[in-house]
Amino acid sequence: MSQHLLIVESPSKAKTLKKYLGNGFDVVASYGHVRDLVPKSGAVDPEHGFAMKYQLIERNAKHVETLAKAVKQAREVLVATDPDREGEAIAWHIAEILREKKLLKDKPLRRVVFYEITQNAVKEAISHPRDISMPLVNAQQARRALDYLVGFNLSPLLWRKVRRGLSAGRVQSPALRLIVEREQEIEAFVSREYWSIHLRSHKGRQGFEAKLFQLQGRKLEQFSLGDAASSDAVLATLRAAGTEAIVRSVERRKKTRAPAPPFTTSTLQQEAVRKLGLSAEKTMRIAQQLYEGVDIGGGAVGLITYMRTDSVNLAQEAVEEIRAYIARQFEPGYLPKQPVAYKNKSKNAQEAHEAIRPTSITRTPQEMRKYLTAEQAKLYEMIWKRALASQMSPAKFDTVSLDIELGAGNLFRASGQTMTFPGFIAVYLEGEDEAPGDEEGEARLPPLEEGEAIPVDELFGEQHFTQPPPRYSEASLVKALEEYGIGRPSTYASIISTLLKREYVVLDKKRFVPTDVGRVVNKFLTEHFSRYVDYDFTARLEDQLDDIATGKAQWIPVLERFWRDFSQQLAEKQAIARKDVTTEQLSEACPKCGKPLTLRLGRRGRFIGCTGYPDCDYTRNANESAAEQAAAAPPETLEGRHCPKCGSGLVIKSGPYGKFIGCSAYPKCRYIEPLEKPKDTGIPCPECGQGTLIGRKSRYGKLFYSCSTYPSCKYAVWNEPLAEPCPKCGWPILTLKTTKRRGTEKVCPRKECGYSEAIGPPAES
Repeated sequence: MSQHLLIVESPSKAKTLKKYLGNGFDVVASYGHVRDLVPKSGAVDPEHGFAMKYQLIERNAKHVETLAKAVKQAREVLVATDPDREGEAIAWHIAEILREKKLLKDKPLRRVVFYEITQNAVKEAISHPRDISMPLVNAQQARRALDYLVGFNLSPLLWRKVRRGLSAGRVQSPALRLIVEREQEIEAFVSREYWSIHLRSHKGRQGFEAKLFQLQGRKLEQFSLGDAASSDAVLATLRAAGTEAIVRSVERRKKTRAPAPPFTTSTLQQEAVRKLGLSAEKTMRIAQQLYEGVDIGGGAVGLITYMRTDSVNLAQEAVEEIRAYIARQFEPGYLPKQPVAYKNKSKNAQEAHEAIRPTSITRTPQEMRKYLTAEQAKLYEMIWKRALASQMSPAKFDTVSLDIELGAGNLFRASGQTMTFPGFIAVYLEGEDEAPGDEEGEARLPPLEEGEAIPVDELFGEQHFTQPPPRYSEASLVKALEEYGIGRPSTYASIISTLLKREYVVLDKKRFVPTDVGRVVNKFLTEHFSRYVDYDFTARLEDQLDDIATGKAQWIPVLERFWRDFSQQLAEKQAIARKDVTTEQLSEACPKCGKPLTLRLGRRGRFIGCTGYPDCDYTRNANESAAEQAAAAPPETLEGRHCPKCGSGLVIKSGPYGKFIGCSAYPKCRYIEPLEKPKDTGIPCPECGQGTLIGRKSRYGKLFYSCSTYPSCKYAVWNEPLAEPCPKCGWPILTLKTTKRRGTEKVCPRKECGYSEAIGPPAES
């Protein structure tokens, strides 16, 4: 009988901890969550104190049995799930299951928390176990209940009013609103022209440039020169002032730039997007691997601290180790006299006690690289450098600003800066989403003094146009979610993933663009459930969850207040007509019959149609004007092809997802077929056995393979199918999967099987 049993979430963490703890401990994994709400109506019962009905997660039932057997053999049970609310809730669920099985009658179950998987940290945590924290558990239960109440009640309403299969989430809906509103800003943006005037000069062999900021004693605003004529008039005035300008003032200053704090979950995700091109979801997956442990020759060790945190603090021991490393590796000026302290921006920074950092700064990226995959190495290097740089001296700059006069009251300004001491920049510089427009550059200016005359080499005007706000990238969206208080560090990646999977948004050039369905869903929610997609309301609700976690509030009253108003609004909105949600009146008359036009949501996206339908069949694409449609070439007729439904001619049409073949009698006949015939693999469908798997393209151009009998059979896979049965589970097909990390593999498409066989090496990076 093992004296101690330690339960963790993942098998890789279990493997690492077993090496630390030795023979007196048995370490087993729960494989993540063990229980969840029953996936049907009534899982959260507001009528009976918000009672929550849980059930075992089917795929983890066998792991629960393994846990139960191990508990029978142990004298003491310790649960070391992740050190956050979700981990606390998993520990509680495990305890509840074991109590139901009557396995904890004669043995204690205690909670163990550590924020880094190193031998010292783990042994220290195990020597100080505690009880499960019910405030943390209840905060997670409240979050789960709120998400369920919103999702299970709003989603069916969306099905009836918009389209089947849609969903609305408590935090995903405000995030969708952010993206849609940004797109509306871009569409409504009217670009304005403006001009700037520049002077080129030199001293000795060094040239430089200055910009006009004052004309005849009056400061120039952005739109003071609104067209080429204004620019030309000013240039004529300046040229008449002569070929020599006078330096009127020289201002020299010293400037410092402080390092950024070590990573939080949010800033790690932002930087990984900017610098490494990793999605938020992938960043967290790789960070989890680095946290849980990597074999570095003498056994597995956790390389970074826990990666779900909104704290910027570092442990005292870590600060001392980093400062000692800086003292050894850098010149004296790089080490500040006192440790650098950072203040948490987050009002409730409670998810962990530390920022994300390497568990030891002495494990350099160069030494660790041989033990890591390419992506692990890049992420580890970024975390290591950021933590190191956070304790280094500020960078120092000499800045100079020149005001140059050409004619009375006409002043140009030239600015520049020179780095005199790199400080932390020698190690790491934080990335930016959008480059600032007017920041001083690294331009060097020649030594000039007040009253000095300089030649006017050239005067010229430069045309500019104002730009709309940029679409959100993953980095800027995570930053916005954090600033608005939407969700918490552990939820950002799942929010983004859900929006993409539901096809409410797509990524275009790594920027989020709302789809037609996403726009309609957002319109429905903002018009009819505005409070629940309000940024402040969502943030206040997160604050209430934080209060539950710290014991300042009880969870049931929070749910009661939410449900009282939400259920009333749900009842009021049942009578909304579908057409009121999916159509939008336009201030434009139909060019065919003169009746008003509307913007509608159809099966293939939004389009503009006449309110006189079916008497008037006028339609056009949503992004097309009447003039553009009139100027477009008529649809190409397919000679010798006739509609199999009505016998009319077939034509090639253009839709929101590209070209396709359709009936010329539309809208009376709605027959369509793809322009490119799907490739038939000839492999029988493993689910129905009636059809074969054929290659198709999704509405966004991604290739997938589905049964030829669709919609009778809905079986589909993303990867290319192979006519080979799975040697592990016997499923009739395997698929061919290629990734950068693992290369090309034969993979069983059934997730519960997990079979894979490598047939090609990973691509060299």
